[in-house]
Amino acid sequence: MRKSIYMIGVLVLMLALVPSLLYSVTLAEGQAVLEKVDQQTNFKGTDFSALMTMITEDPTDGIEKTKVLQFRSDDDDKFLMLIQEPAVKKGQGYLMVDGNLWFYDPESRKFSHTSINDQFNGTDANNSDFNASSVAEDYRVAAIEETKLGSYAVYLMTLEALNNEVTYQTQKLWVTINGSLVLKSEDYSSGGRLMRTSYYPTYAKAGSNVVPTKMIFVDELVAGKKTTITISDISVKDIADSVFTKSYVELVNK
Repeated sequence: MRKSIYMIGVLVLMLALVPSLLYSVTLAEGQAVLEKVDQQTNFKGTDFSALMTMITEDPTDGIEKTKVLQFRSDDDDKFLMLIQEPAVKKGQGYLMVDGNLWFYDPESRKFSHTSINDQFNGTDANNSDFNASSVAEDYRVAAIEETKLGSYAVYLMTLEALNNEVTYQTQKLWVTINGSLVLKSEDYSSGGRLMRTSYYPTYAKAGSNVVPTKMIFVDELVAGKKTTITISDISVKDIADSVFTKSYVELVNK
């Protein structure tokens, strides 16, 4: 009798373990998810342009609204960001070309070298947020689990940087199991301090790709500071090579 009870207990335990054995995901599979994230958000074989509206809320400086024209050519690793509003910043631009990021000031009419890892125009977004995604190349999956984010089934992945060129050495990503869409990320310093939390609640189709149409970047170092970006006027039409030049940036400011 005791043996029967013991065997039943073992059977119950094995059945309880079956779902985890069947549905556990490996680190290699997690890396494949990162590749899918890159693949569907990068515009290979086509270009991308859009209008971005940024609302930055700062407990000290108040609220600022910025409108930016965005142009991307992922095949050539180029992008251009041209500020349209506010009027005092109109014409300022960020040009990424030949592995260098330049900031243009229309008042001085000069270009100055800046970093892809710096904040964009004093907002909580970074310049790297607007470049082609290379998360699968820059990070390795150190841990992965299946969980829920709200009503969504997601993979929660801890990523460790493979090089020193990334903005953050450690990230946590919440990626939908169905669709491989990043819904949330946490960015950490090399010392393990949480620097920023980002949310991507909505996406839209752009040709054969997807693009987040709303992004919320929360500064974890300054309470109450965040930037919300909405994206509209999306286009995947070809962009002339001349757009990604210093001459073009100077021309549109004349």
